[in-house]
Amino acid sequence: MSNTSLPLYHIVRESSLNENAPLLIMCHGYGSDENDLFSFSNELPEELFIISVRAPYPMQPFGNAWYAINFDDSGKWSDDEEVKTSRDLLKTFIDEACKIYPVNKHNVTLLGFSQGTILSLSLALTYPETLKNIIALSGYINHGSHPTDVSDKEYSNLDIYVSHGSVDQVIPVDWARKTAPFLSELGIKNSYSEFPVGHGVAPQNFYELKDWLKKRI
Repeated sequence: MSNTSLPLYHIVRESSLNENAPLLIMCHGYGSDENDLFSFSNELPEELFIISVRAPYPMQPFGNAWYAINFDDSGKWSDDEEVKTSRDLLKTFIDEACKIYPVNKHNVTLLGFSQGTILSLSLALTYPETLKNIIALSGYINHGSHPTDVSDKEYSNLDIYVSHGSVDQVIPVDWARKTAPFLSELGIKNSYSEFPVGHGVAPQNFYELKDWLKKRI
């Protein structure tokens, strides 16, 4: 099931509730698609209305991206303008999905992995009124993709779960360790966990985020 009038392709798991369901939106990582995180959906609370979205930029030979990553001699750098474009597209998607599907627009959780986390954190810092919870797996805050006036915004409604692999070979754990202090400075409720894995979600990581989410929906 997917509503084709919305601006991003997506797949859905309906809620056990007929109306006012808490909404969970999944944002996959670079080079993946909407089926990746959706594999978690059967393990998550049945009252959640789950939407897994496909990033807007197709890659060759397969997969999708939220924005371009350029690999050169100086390392990786992201196309911040594409980050902002995708962030705003996701904001529009959430607003429209809350009108079309039987969900509670005041109880929206974003679950991102890697590039999907970077996008989710950018959206939370830019449009905090849109979200309630963010589950930020294996990502970091890209400071080039959110407004410079974040200290003037109201973030008291947000709660953010951050986790990272301590031996992540794709996104250095040092980048992730800067997330919680930055969020705390802005007065955003948050928790941070590390697990002895690479760029992925360990079973104990999943159980922890599931427990965190259950208490907040």
